[in-house]
Amino acid sequence: MSTGTLYIVATPIGNIDDISPRARTVLAGVDLVAAEDTRHTGRLLKHLGIKTRMISCHEHNEARRSAQILEQISAGGDVALVSNAGTPLLSDPGFQIVRAAADAGLCVSPVPGCSAAIAALSIAGLPTDSFSFAGFLPSSAAKRRARLQELAAYPATLILYESVHRIGATLDDIAGALGDSRQMVAARELTKLHETVYRGTVAQVAEQIAADPGGAKGEYTLVIAGAGAGSPAADSDSAGLDRTLRVLLGYLSVREAAEATAKILDVRRNEAYERALKLRESGDKE
Repeated sequence: MSTGTLYIVATPIGNIDDISPRARTVLAGVDLVAAEDTRHTGRLLKHLGIKTRMISCHEHNEARRSAQILEQISAGGDVALVSNAGTPLLSDPGFQIVRAAADAGLCVSPVPGCSAAIAALSIAGLPTDSFSFAGFLPSSAAKRRARLQELAAYPATLILYESVHRIGATLDDIAGALGDSRQMVAARELTKLHETVYRGTVAQVAEQIAADPGGAKGEYTLVIAGAGAGSPAADSDSAGLDRTLRVLLGYLSVREAAEATAKILDVRRNEAYERALKLRESGDKE
């Protein structure tokens, strides 16, 4: 007897029209939907006209549900795992089930779609070539500040989730750990009726939210520039990159100069190659 499949199904983060046709088909066709909150998912399924049987699967019962779900799949049944919104496992339950299914050799298949983290990153106007999703910060002020200190020197764009109840305190802590002049975006109620995006420095975003009567409602996704982005240190690094490339381009091809520069300065080869191309095209070499 063949085994079934565990589908990891992304659902809308706000606007219900963002549900994908494939997600509809999978949710209607599986034998069981494992939902973070059956009441929440029940409303979604009802809206879609889907009557698939559901069970709850949340942080308090995930270990117990794993055995039940794996038994269903091993017997040939298909199961869809969904969270309350967005892509499961991103700061949501499901890790234990996916790992158990994979360890058992069962098929685990993604049904991709909405993600608040990626949605916010796509509109932030901050570097996207490298980023880190850090999820929710600790609720304890001391632990939150300690975690932010760990992230302060990270060079890539940071993505965080935060509840409306802690957004003010969290922004204060971000300013303290990362500096109040760090560029960031705070996206509230993404894809919903009252979607709002605040842009600027940490200090400016905090002021905008405090002045907005609607700022005390909804969930937040924070996108924060990495350490050094747009700083004098970053400008200095860029100048050093150009100086090295200009010298090497006088003797080597673009590819060879980029590879050598990447090793000398410990920068990404793609970054060095793209800059070398621009310098060669402009005729700017020593």
